[in-house]
Amino acid sequence: MQLYLPVTVNNMSKTPLTINDIAEALNVSASTVSRALKDNPCINVNTRERIKQYAREHHFQPNKQAVELRAGSNQVIGVIIPSFVNYFFSSVLSGLDSVMSEHGYRMIVAQSNDDYEREVQIANTFLQLRLSGIIVSLGKNTKQYDHFKAFTEHEIPLVFFDRICTELNTDRVVVDDYAGTYAAVEHMIQTGCRNIYFYGSPPHLEISKNRRNGYLDAMHKYGITVTDDMMPFCDNRSDAISLTKKLLSLPRKPDGFFAVNDSTATGILYSCKLMGFKVPDDVSICGFAGENISEITDPLLTTVEQKGEEVGQYAFDMLLAQINGEEHPNKMVVRTKLLLRETTK
Repeated sequence: MQLYLPVTVNNMSKTPLTINDIAEALNVSASTVSRALKDNPCINVNTRERIKQYAREHHFQPNKQAVELRAGSNQVIGVIIPSFVNYFFSSVLSGLDSVMSEHGYRMIVAQSNDDYEREVQIANTFLQLRLSGIIVSLGKNTKQYDHFKAFTEHEIPLVFFDRICTELNTDRVVVDDYAGTYAAVEHMIQTGCRNIYFYGSPPHLEISKNRRNGYLDAMHKYGITVTDDMMPFCDNRSDAISLTKKLLSLPRKPDGFFAVNDSTATGILYSCKLMGFKVPDDVSICGFAGENISEITDPLLTTVEQKGEEVGQYAFDMLLAQINGEEHPNKMVVRTKLLLRETTK
């Protein structure tokens, strides 16, 4: 279900001290604070006492509205994704759907279209609905997070996946972006590439930083110098087509490309073929995601598989643990897999 209602939160009262405030003060997760205040035996007794003592000293009062809403909940999870048409996000939804029904939950899904204001509107709407929890992947233009901090302040379970928020102490599920990129770039180097370009996404995103670091470390391991112009911001097919044409016209042409997603990689491939370069004899190309499109390109695209269904399943497991007050790790890393096909040697 797609949501378009631009509801603004009004008169949403805040207690003088929130779960999130206690978590930040004591350097623990909000879910740990919540469980400790309920005397959950999964939390270490010393940690429980330290949290309860802090709450007493600072006159903490539970958010009764949040408790009442969850008590009357019809077991619906809110999910915010950047795009419905993106293969990775649709596979995450598939993973969520495969496990939610087993536990009697349903989901309401909204896409932000990578638009910050739209994401805020969706979050505000979800905050007012009778939802059991929220699962989110940030829009690529999101740099402020108050609209998500509101969920922790109202004690609503929250899990980020893929594009996570590191400024909030929340549960998150990620893929091993660093290792996946490192393995792909190392393979291209070992098969003869020396002038590999990295097409990345917005640098403030955690996935961008991790994939960029994987690229840099692989290049540095083999003593290959990297300049800033070898790491342009380019994360879609149309930009990749135009940029690749320019780069392949340089005196020192790239002999390899790593793209932050498969759609961008197909744009690189299109330009290479258009300009008469043989792939992979002249140029090697690797994408990231393992989208269906990687299986129908000519030649078939080498890519890093993200395993979106596993990401979705883990995200729900972590959210369910929060809802049930169960102890659980607050970070899950899903391993990637390099799928060697025909665009690399």
